[in-house]
Amino acid sequence: MDSQTNNLYETASQPDTGNDAYTFLEFNTQGEEFDYAEFPELSQPIRSSSSAWPTPSDSIAASETAAADRAPLLDASPSTKPRGTDNSKEGVVEALAAGMGGLTFEETGDDEGFEYRNGDFTEHACRYCGVTNPACVVRCNVPSCRKWFCNSRGNTSGSHIVNHLVRAKHKEVCLHKDSPLGETILECYNCGCRNVFLLGFISAKTESVVVLLCREPCLSNNALKDMNWDLSQWCPLIDDRCFLQWLVKVPSEQEQLRARQISAQQINKIEELWKTNPDATLEDLEKPGVDDEPQPVALKYKDAYQYQNVFAPLINLEADYDKMMKESQSKDNLTIRWDIGLNKKRIAYFVFPKEDNELRLVPGDELRLRHSGDAAHPFFQSVGHVIKLTAQEEVALELRASQGVPVDVTHGFSVDFVWKSTSFDRMQGAMKTFAVDETSVSGYIYHHLLGHEVEIQMVRNALPRRFGAPGLPELNASQIFAVKSVLQKPISLIQGPPGTGKTVTSAAIVYHMAKQGQGQVLVCAPSNVAVDQLAEKISATGLKVVRLCAKSREAVSSPVEHLTLHYQVRHLDTSEKSELHKLQQLKDEQGGIFFFLFCFFLFLSPPPPFFVVVV
Repeated sequence: MDSQTNNLYETASQPDTGNDAYTFLEFNTQGEEFDYAEFPELSQPIRSSSSAWPTPSDSIAASETAAADRAPLLDASPSTKPRGTDNSKEGVVEALAAGMGGLTFEETGDDEGFEYRNGDFTEHACRYCGVTNPACVVRCNVPSCRKWFCNSRGNTSGSHIVNHLVRAKHKEVCLHKDSPLGETILECYNCGCRNVFLLGFISAKTESVVVLLCREPCLSNNALKDMNWDLSQWCPLIDDRCFLQWLVKVPSEQEQLRARQISAQQINKIEELWKTNPDATLEDLEKPGVDDEPQPVALKYKDAYQYQNVFAPLINLEADYDKMMKESQSKDNLTIRWDIGLNKKRIAYFVFPKEDNELRLVPGDELRLRHSGDAAHPFFQSVGHVIKLTAQEEVALELRASQGVPVDVTHGFSVDFVWKSTSFDRMQGAMKTFAVDETSVSGYIYHHLLGHEVEIQMVRNALPRRFGAPGLPELNASQIFAVKSVLQKPISLIQGPPGTGKTVTSAAIVYHMAKQGQGQVLVCAPSNVAVDQLAEKISATGLKVVRLCAKSREAVSSPVEHLTLHYQVRHLDTSEKSELHKLQQLKDEQGGIFFFLFCFFLFLSPPPPFFVVVV
């Protein structure tokens, strides 16, 4: 690769499809003093006899031998410099003058009116603003992306490349082939980690070379302590949400003025569009229906119809996002270990690779197991639910169907998340009922939810002398005030950060409501984990608790399994000749909703003072 006179550094390794160890960067240290204003990260020189970074004359001298001397780790000693090279300032000026003398310039037309927003860009142009300077752009190295972005902030708080990496949850980058460091994939020299948010660099104590090293685990484990590296000088590659300028240059002021101006809101929208259409451009945001904004949430609503018109599109957006996130978690080439459960159903054990995203696999999730088939086996797929996660980080998937399972095949399986719209359909149904049926809630709650001014109502209850509950920690002043307020109001809202005692407060509220003798208390929560925690706390007060869960979670172990309806029904003292025992056998063999309903009404007669369900 031809050397450029303005290159301040050379890479010590070039791209190789078979070897990605692009982690050593060579810096020749011969020559005159140089102003290092561009590199504030290294305020102190590595050695006293010469500078830590190369001088302009070094890059000219090194250009003649750079191609021949490439290696995974180069010796940057003075012997690598060609003999006879004039290293003085006069020699540099004469060399530049001689090179400039052979150049000819032709007029190519007036380009003052050119804007990056018009016309086609080169392949390596920043997908946000259009900057094309090879020294200023890097490529997102995720195979499904491969887009280029620059190190300019533009109108945002971080550089465009960092904005993309954060929003797309990507973490690998590659420099441009014409950049000063060449086509270099940034990775840890010791372990090969390519997460740029963990990578940093260290300068050698006696060599003009830097090494890339990840913060975890290599730096913390002193991976290079026996080599000639000063680990205390480790600096991250990303600082203040931008790549260091010696690694990826920031576009000049003129380049930024000519670039397309893009806002943080537009970046968010195009990143969301890329999740479904990787080839989308900013122009696609202007198409009808693509950039439709939902109505803003108000503090007051005219009626329940306006309330529904505002929140229904928001629920649809949340549902679409949840579906997209779950369906994108498909995994291929999994190895399966087969087993049979106590209920005679097939269980597939496999390792589900973890991802840096918002989703995590939990017991009760439904997955689809697939195999494309081969000469001896037809195509296979079956839906099951996760019954447990083993200590070896294996997922235990219980399949619904036991017929046609290729138990003699262990490799080449794929797993997909099965998305269900049940919770979102219930939200939409509840809002529709709220809009068309005025009697669905009391008049006070109806107007209160719509933000109308209503007279505060108080519930006349005999307040307890002690607001705490047996089996629970003592309440502080704010918790006591919350319990007292909830017991006197038809609707209440308790807010607080994690760890402030909301669960204990809620359990105390339920205890006192149940003790008032006005009937059963229904407790709901947005997740199974939250319901389990509430059920455990409420049970500790001595109340009779029945935890209802979905049928798919009956085989899932939990700390409150003894409180679940199906567990309590199974452990009733019944003889083998009783009707209930016969129904239990029928359920184990056939299953069915009728058995569940029968047990529910049988067990709740007489009804307990309290039970918990999941919405």
